[in-house]
Amino acid sequence: MASLYNLAESNIRKTWFYLTFFFLFIIFLGWLISWLLESWLILWIAIILSILISFFSYWHSDKIVLLLARARPIEKKDNPELYRVVENLSITAGLPLPKIYIINEAQPNAFATGRNPKYSIIAVTRGLLEKLERVELEGVISHELAHIGNRDSLLATIVVILVGVVVLITDFFYRISFWQRGDSRRRGGGSITGLIALILAIFAPLLATLMRLAISRKREFLADASGALLTRYPEGLARALEKIASDSNSLRVANNATSHLYIVNPFRGKEVQSWLTKLFSTHPPVEERIRALRGLKI
Repeated sequence: MASLYNLAESNIRKTWFYLTFFFLFIIFLGWLISWLLESWLILWIAIILSILISFFSYWHSDKIVLLLARARPIEKKDNPELYRVVENLSITAGLPLPKIYIINEAQPNAFATGRNPKYSIIAVTRGLLEKLERVELEGVISHELAHIGNRDSLLATIVVILVGVVVLITDFFYRISFWQRGDSRRRGGGSITGLIALILAIFAPLLATLMRLAISRKREFLADASGALLTRYPEGLARALEKIASDSNSLRVANNATSHLYIVNPFRGKEVQSWLTKLFSTHPPVEERIRALRGLKI
């Protein structure tokens, strides 16, 4: 059986490996484009724009997500049991009490958002409260608190910045390469530069997106392990994941922009896991997560 601590350490190491590779990839991409264009101006413009856009998202994304999910805030008197579960687990985790929101949907699901633990939010659906037993609900809440404690919102923002940099600089490079094609005397490489620009415009953003998705999947495994450590009962979260994944109700407020936030992919009828589907998925297969939880040794 796998040790909970070893699993968490393994996922942290893999996440930082992906991030390091991501940074090196961008450095190489920047060097290559700068060498081809013989100019650093385009790169600086792309990087600054990407960072500005990403930081705007970091400060305001929680409000946008809650608006898209049509979530409403509740107080302790509205649902004392849910409030006590969140409060007790927050104390155990050493985290500030997050704001609690309810989504009026039949599908059991939940997500956490917020730029840091002080401004964190946990949103759960009506279906989650109706269909899960208390130990299962505690498993889900512990998973979301793990996301908050692990600063996954911050990490996601960093990754968004990196992907944005890749997309912007390759797009600028692709456009400016056309302006330089008329000057065939410029190192005799106008057509070669255009071909390189086309290849980078297609494959660099794709590779950046795949790395972002890989990091997202590793953070889900880490949140499962951290949540299980918090409750000391991995079976509660495992049973919750089984119920959530098997529920046939659709989540009408879900969309591609926010689906990665939920504890389980909110789209139903799309769970067939071919190797290509897994590659482009924001979540690991639920079966793998349940198997990992039931193989933990606490």
